[in-house]
Amino acid sequence: MVMFDSLNRHMLPPYGCDWVHAPNFKRLADRCLTFDRSYVCSMPCMPARRDLHTGRPNFLHRSWGPIEPFDDSMPEMLKSRGVYTHLCTDHYHYFEEGGSNYHTRYNTWEFFRGQEGDPWFGKVAPPERPEAIGRNASADRWHDQDWKNRAAMPHEKDHSQSRVFKAGIDFIRRNRDENNWWLQLETFDPHEPYFSHRQYKDHYADHYDAYYGPHFDWPRYARVEETREQIAHLVHENASLISMCDAKLGDVMDTMDALKLWEDTMFIVWTDHGFLLGEHDSTGKCWCPFFEEIAHTPFFVWDPRTRIRGERRSALVQPSIDLGPTLLDFFGVDGSPDMLGRSLTETITDDASVRTAALFGMHGLHVNVTDGRYVYMRGPATENNQPLFDYTLMPAHMRHAFEVTELNGAIELAPPFSFTKGCQTIRIPKQAGMPGGEPARFSLPTRLYDVVRDPKQEHHLDDVAVEAEMTNHLSALLKSCDAPPEQFQRLGLSSR
Repeated sequence: MVMFDSLNRHMLPPYGCDWVHAPNFKRLADRCLTFDRSYVCSMPCMPARRDLHTGRPNFLHRSWGPIEPFDDSMPEMLKSRGVYTHLCTDHYHYFEEGGSNYHTRYNTWEFFRGQEGDPWFGKVAPPERPEAIGRNASADRWHDQDWKNRAAMPHEKDHSQSRVFKAGIDFIRRNRDENNWWLQLETFDPHEPYFSHRQYKDHYADHYDAYYGPHFDWPRYARVEETREQIAHLVHENASLISMCDAKLGDVMDTMDALKLWEDTMFIVWTDHGFLLGEHDSTGKCWCPFFEEIAHTPFFVWDPRTRIRGERRSALVQPSIDLGPTLLDFFGVDGSPDMLGRSLTETITDDASVRTAALFGMHGLHVNVTDGRYVYMRGPATENNQPLFDYTLMPAHMRHAFEVTELNGAIELAPPFSFTKGCQTIRIPKQAGMPGGEPARFSLPTRLYDVVRDPKQEHHLDDVAVEAEMTNHLSALLKSCDAPPEQFQRLGLSSR
């Protein structure tokens, strides 16, 4: 399984992009199945990975945080049934407090340092900076660290993504003749900042030769304030990093070819979410509402049992919760009754439907639902987006444990949920927003879009009948997730 972070569907040739240099993604679509209605579930990074492990949405109950004691972890379930699982990644959030126990679910793991502000390269003073805008211009310790890390990766082979893919291919070669193994080969790219080496920028030489503006490859999560030329440059920086991802994907496919692994090895390529690059006058991802550029994702699968290639699938799928059941099914391992995702085995075979609607969102923000044609974004109906709570036994944010001030107030034990194995959780009052980041725009109104007729979501749809149908889907999915009662309250829905 090759997993990218923040990979935009609309920047890839198999989904209609005609200018980004990504020939291996086109080759991938010829070799595999391409899914046309793939959507996110929990946002952003670690919530999506908890979905992958547990096969169920988790954003209704908790924000960013570790695996919970009551969680059923798909990699751990495979490991316990004799399937060797290996994680190879440069995604440094796994190794902060808020993601600290995901990697231990695998038999073995490798971590390659250097992405973003990963506290890796030890140097007291950062290198001299160019003139910059966006987050590249930030002068705090975290952004200083990014400049230090870049200086420690002067050549393409030094880039953490290069080292991840090399190690992943080494794992494949070492284990080519073995059965029952699963490799999660995961890179943080093309997550911002869009750091790539010149050989990938050369695919867009006309742009780079003509750009004389400030350094800008790390956008804010905010409304666009940059010039049109600067945003165009940002898009090309993203494209350059996608071209690097494409080259590394090609290396894995070359290995599959050389070792004839297509005969008996499933191959999956997906991402957790996309990213706004100026669309809707915004840049970012944890920046509501979650438009199609963020929520509608690329997804590719090769299944050696069916040997179907070069076809497309229109069934509504959610890889973050469906891949767990799919992989368990592939290895003949029983799933957990708490998993709400669905095995895609029959969808791979004949495009069988696995759901009529899909739920997605981020803790405390809009709760969104789609049936594949309509996207309904339900905004908060209560003042100040309250009540809202985190339910957890592992109180950690992205980079640190919950503050004492969060825990010495009105916290209490909550009754067990249907999936907590009889465990009570700590109920902690919560303000909406990205931990450690900009405040969420939770005050935006409820929205409805027809993404078939209006794929760019430029026109809010006013249709009472459709909104009622989508509200019914939303309520039913909330109940199936055993959502906390205050989620219904803050969204203005009946819990009955």
